[in-house]
Amino acid sequence: MTGQTFKIKPAKKGLQVLDPKTRDPLDEAGEEKPRDEYWLRRLKDGDVVIIKSIKKETSE
Repeated sequence: MTGQTFKIKPAKKGLQVLDPKTRDPLDEAGEEKPRDEYWLRRLKDGDVVIIKSIKKETSE
């Protein structure tokens, strides 16, 4: 599964989920992160949620 990523954000407003490499909190608007053991564990524990990309349609 190397190279795969997903866009995630904290599950609750105000919840700080730290990136293990940078030690910075995950942006509340969401960030693209590697689909690795750490982030999958955060997802399973309910600390983060996956954001679906919304494609804007143009009606011209």
